[in-house]
Amino acid sequence: MKTIKGPAIFLAQFAGDAAPYNSLAGMAKWAAGHGYKGIQIPSWDGRLFDLKRAAESKTYADEVAGICAEAGVAITELSTHLQGQLVAVHPAYDPAFDGFAPPEVRGNAAARTEWAVQQLHYAAAASRNLGLTAHATFSGALAWPFVYPWPQRPAGLVELAFDELARRWTPILNAFDAHGVDVCYEIHPGEDLHDGASYEMFLERVNNHVRACLLYDPSHFVLQCLDYLEYIDIYHTRIRAFHVKDAEFNATGRGGVYGGFQSWANRAGRFRSLGDGQVDFSGIFSKLTQYGFDGWAVLEWECCIKDSEQGAAEGAPFIASHIITTAKRAFDDFAASGVDDAANRKLLGL
Repeated sequence: MKTIKGPAIFLAQFAGDAAPYNSLAGMAKWAAGHGYKGIQIPSWDGRLFDLKRAAESKTYADEVAGICAEAGVAITELSTHLQGQLVAVHPAYDPAFDGFAPPEVRGNAAARTEWAVQQLHYAAAASRNLGLTAHATFSGALAWPFVYPWPQRPAGLVELAFDELARRWTPILNAFDAHGVDVCYEIHPGEDLHDGASYEMFLERVNNHVRACLLYDPSHFVLQCLDYLEYIDIYHTRIRAFHVKDAEFNATGRGGVYGGFQSWANRAGRFRSLGDGQVDFSGIFSKLTQYGFDGWAVLEWECCIKDSEQGAAEGAPFIASHIITTAKRAFDDFAASGVDDAANRKLLGL
């Protein structure tokens, strides 16, 4: 068994135009001041990070790492959640997702996809230059509009969508493999990879690619009523990244899993600040530790009730209190009687 690293924090939900949230140096110091030991960097935010430059310049990557080290934090992973989303987009979502891409490729789905794929290739090289071994992203989605089987889906529709998703991702996975970095898909509603079954469909089509790994985030499973502890039992060999995010599900006579088109505050399922939801983090940390996960425990803060600064301040001690220092010896060693083959044979009647 190994000890999970942390606490760490994903910067995406906190970045802004005012100091200290508008620069990597400012955010690194801010995170350290809250007690975090690591930061996960959103690679699309130019205020904090230049992805292309980090991919092409080891000197720049070293400068970025140095800024973080000077503040007292390590880089846990880079994130390409927004770019990964754009690797595969159903046309129904083109207008909504165009905002994730630069102006020159908006309105041109093929050009936008090409841009997104290049971003992932940059992320592979940048991760290597930073000495990272895991990368956080989304899979994108072609089949998501058909997630509910009404009207009845035409035969072969889902299979074709996953075939195409695998075709697009296989060269990206190969690029990450060349750089020694795992691609950690956050299993998330809105992505074609949104639960265990859909992940397995994808994994089969990429020939169980060694780099097609998982970012574990229990909050999305609470909202889907999926057993998030058994999920670790099933997929622990593929879990390479971990978002510590809380959630709750409180069904009513008016609302359930689908949310009734209500705001986050009025949904049955909603994300909460750490400790305010229903996630069994003691169970999660125990299982991940049991299975030898030694990656980072990274706070992803999303709450429709609590202020982000309060959530960030409470997050570090919450995560720290759940990290398990693994045992160096068995608890019953005091009662050990040594090894005596003759005595053992006698006890067994041999």
